[in-house]
Amino acid sequence: MLPAFFDSVVDLITATSTDLPPDVRAAMRAAMDAEPGGTRASQALTVIAQNIDQAESCEGPICQDTGMPTFELKVPVGLNQIWMKARIREAIAEATRRGKLRPNSVDSITGKNSGDNLGPGTPIIHFEQWEQDDIEVRLILKGGGCENTNAQYAVPCELPHLGRADRTLEGVRKCILHAVWQAQGKGCSPGAIGVCVGGDRTAGYLHAKEQLFRTLDDVNTDPRLAELEAQIMATVNGLGVGPMGFGGEVSLIGCKIGALNRLPASFFVSVAYDCWAFRRLGVKLDPATGAIREWMYRTAGTSQPMLAAGGADAGFPCTGREVALRAPIDEATIRSLKVGDVVLISGPMFTGRDAVHAHLMKHDPPVDLKGSVLYHCGPVMLKEGDAWKVVAAGPTTSIREEPYQGEILKRYGVRAVIGKGGMGAKTLAAMKEHGGVYLNAIGGAAQFYARCIERVDGVSLMEFGTPEAMWHFEVKDFPAIVTMDAAGHSLHQVVEEASGRALAGLRG
Repeated sequence: MLPAFFDSVVDLITATSTDLPPDVRAAMRAAMDAEPGGTRASQALTVIAQNIDQAESCEGPICQDTGMPTFELKVPVGLNQIWMKARIREAIAEATRRGKLRPNSVDSITGKNSGDNLGPGTPIIHFEQWEQDDIEVRLILKGGGCENTNAQYAVPCELPHLGRADRTLEGVRKCILHAVWQAQGKGCSPGAIGVCVGGDRTAGYLHAKEQLFRTLDDVNTDPRLAELEAQIMATVNGLGVGPMGFGGEVSLIGCKIGALNRLPASFFVSVAYDCWAFRRLGVKLDPATGAIREWMYRTAGTSQPMLAAGGADAGFPCTGREVALRAPIDEATIRSLKVGDVVLISGPMFTGRDAVHAHLMKHDPPVDLKGSVLYHCGPVMLKEGDAWKVVAAGPTTSIREEPYQGEILKRYGVRAVIGKGGMGAKTLAAMKEHGGVYLNAIGGAAQFYARCIERVDGVSLMEFGTPEAMWHFEVKDFPAIVTMDAAGHSLHQVVEEASGRALAGLRG
């Protein structure tokens, strides 16, 4: 039965993880053109463009968070969906083994990582029968950082800066604008959103996510929703959130809205936020063999590069004002850094995500963290003999570590924390008191940052699984931007407040 089906699904997973579709590439080129050269936003988009080209050239994950694989299948009547589901699961495990997916499936009770992306609820597979001959398989990989910025509103409701949102399309508009503003840089802006008007809570979120299977350049078949989509795109980039939440001209690259009927008592507006690493592809398969007949969202062959020849390997777009740092770092050096400084870090760096931070609240660290650089990162790693290879290594969203970070700075003398999206008041106060900075790396730039890692010196806490373990890296000229400094200043606060005022101007 369908002898080529397994290989076709592995090819689909690989391409989706490593190569953005043409409509997303076009939107990101437009974003690059919109941002003035030499700005933080322009630097971020240049790194993103390099990362996109690097990922395609080496067939490596665009972002280390390869997300929750979600498959939508349409199959002819009579094909065995149970058999197909089993082959899809095998393909997910194989793609994980090859380093095209990060092991992301974690037992919600024990916290144990399955290691192969399989478990209850993972991957997500939806089947639908249709009266056509082809098998259609579509896949979206939506990471945890942008998943955490999803939003659902029960209207009527009161929204900060926007006032009351009623059960009207004007109320829906306010909800969408608020969701984009609230996400700031945590979801790796500029992003795209899928929206569902109506439904129940569950169906609303599902339908919102399904809108992300539309191309960014399509026109809604419902003229009312088409008008609303156009209105959002014409105004939302005036918020000034910008790439990575650094401020800038482009906060959103797409808005796709659908609608479902609802109960009279409920009116939900569900928003599924996706990052710039908008990984969505599909294939049409031969119903007799399972071989790929046609690619969806793109043509077969090499994608058009984001940058001119040699641009992918040009490195960070330096201005000459960058500050070179070598770890371990002393307190005086850290206190000399100011918000807006671009740093290039060399020396040892340790990764630490959710499990590591929780562990450090109860146990001594497995390494000396005095003067250290702690990287909020869950890399994709492959074992090659006795050594480890870094496949992808971009930053994760830092705000999850807010309950722990201040205490860890105090106890262990960590000097620099790297992540994306910024942190809160508790961490900012600890940085001011103990001498620390927050460094914002470019979210999703997993190939770019993997190239800054010269070697893997070791690993601790491997019992947490490869994404959550503490990796010991040696890095060279690792670029990041100071967005929270030891004087108590925060670029994230500044942008949030300024974009909040801009949001109020769109109140209508």
